[in-house]
Amino acid sequence: MLPVNRSRNQPRAGMDYSDSRHKPHFLGKVLMAAILTALCIFILKQSPGFSGDSMFSRHEPGVTHVLVTGGAGYIGSHAALRLLKESYRVTIVDNLSRGNIGAIKVLQELFPEPGRLQFIYADLGDAKAVNQIFAQNAFDAVMHFAAVAYVGESTLEPLRYYHNITANTLVILEAMAAHGVKTLIYSSTCATYGEPEKMPITEETPQFPINPYGKAKKMAEDIILDFSKNADMAVMILRYFNVIGSDPEGRLGEAPRPELREHGRISGACFDAALGIIPGLKVKGADYPTADGTCVRDYIDVTDLVDAHVKALDMARPNKVSIYNVGTGKGRSVKEFVEACKKATGANIKVEYLDRRPGDYAEVYSDPSKINRELNWTAQYTDLQESLSIAWKWQKSHRNGYGSPSVMTA
Repeated sequence: MLPVNRSRNQPRAGMDYSDSRHKPHFLGKVLMAAILTALCIFILKQSPGFSGDSMFSRHEPGVTHVLVTGGAGYIGSHAALRLLKESYRVTIVDNLSRGNIGAIKVLQELFPEPGRLQFIYADLGDAKAVNQIFAQNAFDAVMHFAAVAYVGESTLEPLRYYHNITANTLVILEAMAAHGVKTLIYSSTCATYGEPEKMPITEETPQFPINPYGKAKKMAEDIILDFSKNADMAVMILRYFNVIGSDPEGRLGEAPRPELREHGRISGACFDAALGIIPGLKVKGADYPTADGTCVRDYIDVTDLVDAHVKALDMARPNKVSIYNVGTGKGRSVKEFVEACKKATGANIKVEYLDRRPGDYAEVYSDPSKINRELNWTAQYTDLQESLSIAWKWQKSHRNGYGSPSVMTA
């Protein structure tokens, strides 16, 4: 550290700043500083990122500003795309631990107009950061997708799931309460039901989740329901089933990190096998009490799923909590799925059957009659092979996910 030169930095004893000989020079400096400060403030205010003049920081009549958590992820990015197409104002918050910055770039290129889309890199586990985001933005609603979402992984890392799903949802709710944001669309899961005795699953089916993922989601639902009892909240909880497909126009797709493929969706594994990234498809469990021994699931196309979320947002009303199953109402076995994937890709995929995956269940499919009736929503993309064909087109042209084509592998 350099020694302080007191003769320069501090006044000498007895110096009188009212001395008339120094006054004009001193006042000139003050005036110059004031002019420069005013000029800096003016320039800052012309910047679209200046919080005091940001279109995202104020409510506007006829414009609904939606915070989309996890909007860089597979489902969240598709939801953001749909909201932007419907002229909503969108703020995406994501820490990119599971999402893709490439998806954000696609959305930014599609909607470059001021006040349409902004991306904020932040972790929802950071309560201070989340509170600041709410303080600086005028949100009208929250569409909460952000979550780790692999059943198998949740059995290996349960604490991560309770923190990421349950605790982070609590942080979001606290910020909403503190800043008067009253509308929440919560993206939940059929995993909260566990393995029900009766099929199909209705919204009244008892919830007995059997893995940490489902348990963490149910805990988050319980917190939301308890909080909404004493607040004039508009809450929509959507419990959906196995998601497949991608944007029909080929702008977005599913691109999980390579290290997560082991835990990922069966569609991703099928495509990896078809592309030769992996030698074949490993099906976990062929001895379930189903028609062909493999798990039965209700596969919902991502386009239908985000349509349900947007309709839920449109129909959300104060002092009302609604819960809906989002599915096709029809179960398909893993073997059926694999056959549809073979036809969609044209590849002869090698299939190996292994032991069951921990925490999994034999058969789950929905009764979507409530959402059909109350939100006028019905799944449109119900042809399994067609949905997989659409997703396959994106996978073929994005072999490295959202990475640069120059580094794509054969």
